[in-house]
This record gives sequence, structure tokens and C-alpha cells, in this order.
Amino acid sequence: MPILLTGSLAASMHLTMPTEATAAPHSPTPRSSTPAPAPLAQVAAPAAVQAPPAQYTVASGDTVSTIAARYGLATASLLALNGLSWSSLIFPGQVLNLTGATATPAATPAPSPQSPAPQSPSSQSSYTVVAGDTVSGIAADHGVSVAAIYAANGLGAASIIYPGQSLALPAGAPAASGSVSPPAPAPAPTPQATNDVVTPLSAEMAVNASIIITTARSLGVGDEAIVVALAAAAQESSLRNVQFGDRDSLGLFQQRSSQGWGTPEQLLDPVRATTAFFGGKANPNPGLTRGLLDIPNWTSMTVTDAAQAVQKSAHPGEYAKWETSARSWLGQLR
Repeated sequence: MPILLTGSLAASMHLTMPTEATAAPHSPTPRSSTPAPAPLAQVAAPAAVQAPPAQYTVASGDTVSTIAARYGLATASLLALNGLSWSSLIFPGQVLNLTGATATPAATPAPSPQSPAPQSPSSQSSYTVVAGDTVSGIAADHGVSVAAIYAANGLGAASIIYPGQSLALPAGAPAASGSVSPPAPAPAPTPQATNDVVTPLSAEMAVNASIIITTARSLGVGDEAIVVALAAAAQESSLRNVQFGDRDSLGLFQQRSSQGWGTPEQLLDPVRATTAFFGGKANPNPGLTRGLLDIPNWTSMTVTDAAQAVQKSAHPGEYAKWETSARSWLGQLR
């Protein structure tokens, strides 16, 4: 069982056990023909739990099981609600949804037999994102509002989704149209790339592309390496410094703490993340990660092969579609 959960598994189940009865001291008086009553088992008072809020922001030292225990929730239910598995990692600053997770029933020493209560259908289901999906499209297909999907998954208008990501879908959530409150702003469209077509830079993308270019210049990195970095960041994060990703991936290049790329705070520093992508003499993770300049003969590789040598993506062919855009962006921002 993963370390993440086992530290407080017992706490998450809220088990209470009878304490041992203290034996009465031996008395020299004659035995009575009537047997003495057996001492009553004492039941430990259950630990107080807090009423769960709709969402919870992960703090340092938290695990899924300790959060579940704190609010009287079932660990498995909390995992399912947030699209996590038993091996998933959580990190400080991550937002977890608590509303909809089922409570953990308290155990008693001698429960009275009774028929089980009928199970109510789950108030949520899940959806696995595929290529080309958008939050608005998923919401329309399932008859829920965009705002409801945002709330159920801790997302915002600037968030991006990626293939393979699991989204919680609140059942029966009302559509945004006709609501008294104004509808949530439409999410920024995820940039799409096509071979030989330049994808326009949004303001946010331009800022991050400029950081990559400026950092590269400060390191003495040439244009071809910059093109590789821009294509890699465009594919991994759409040139956005995102605070979430697959497992513990974060930032422009979706680097992972568990793979030695740095702490979550360091991964969200675009200058440091860019420096780590290039590696070489300035590599901030010497001996732990290998940047572009550490790849033998990278200059003889295609852009997509060079990017893949650093990123080790599950979709290695996707970098190629950003090459035309990356070369154009470099010309615009140099």
C-alpha cells in the first residue's frame, strides 16, 4: 500500500475498540455459589471530527487518509471524488473536493442486527478526457454547467485539461442558462497546433515564451535549442505556468518532483524550470535530471526527438506539430 495512505489508514476508518476491563483484586473471602457478573467493556469515545467544507486546500504533511479522517469521510470515497487512485500523490496548495464524499461509519462493540439501509445512487460520476475535449464541450455532452465541473474539480477559467485526466461530473447539476447568477466566464481556449500553421500567441503565452527566450540567452543557448524548448512547453502546458498536471507534474514543462526536477515551488518558477530543461553546466539538478544540453548529439536530432529526449512523454510525436509555431514565435520575440 502506498506510503501516502498507510500512515493514517486506521484513523480514516474511525475504528473504536473496547478497552480491557481491569480485573478486581483477589479477595480472601469464601467463594459464592452465585457467579460474579462479568465486568462491562468500556467503549472509547470517538474522536471529534469537523464538518467537511466543500473544498480543502492541501497543507504540508497532509495525506488523503488524514484529511478524510479529519472530516469523517471514507478515504476511498475521497479518492474517487477527486479522480485519484491509491498510488496518487497530493501536494501543498492542491485543492480537493470534499462535498459528495461519503462518511465513514463509526464502529461499535456490539451493533444490533438490522437490515442495511438502501444505497442511494452516487451523486457524481467521472469522465476521462480524450484529445480534443474542452470543459464546455464535456459540460454540454453531460447536461451540466461549466461552473459545476469547475467546482467539482477545483478548476478555474484559466485551467487546461489533458487526455487521460479524470474529471468528476456532478449528476443533475443545472445548466448555466436561466440561472439567476451570471454564468461563469468561458474558459480560455486551449491553443491548437497544426503542422505548417502558426498558432497565435495569447498574452499569457507570449509572457512565458519571452521568459524561455530570455533565460536561454542568459545561458548562452542558441536559437535551435530555444525552438526545442518552446515546442516542448507548448505541448506540455500550452505555454502556461499551470499549477496541476498528470500525477505531480507542474509548470511550463510539466516537470515532476518525484523524478528529481525540484520542489513544487521550484517547478512553478518559470526561469528555474527553463534552466532545468536546458541543463548543461547550469543544470540546477546535477546528477538527478538531464537537460537538452546534456543529450549527446541533440543538434542532429529533429525538434520532436530532441524534446522527447528530455521530456520522455507518453506522446512523443506531438512536439513536431509545434515546430512551425515555435520558429515563428522566436522570430516575433527575439
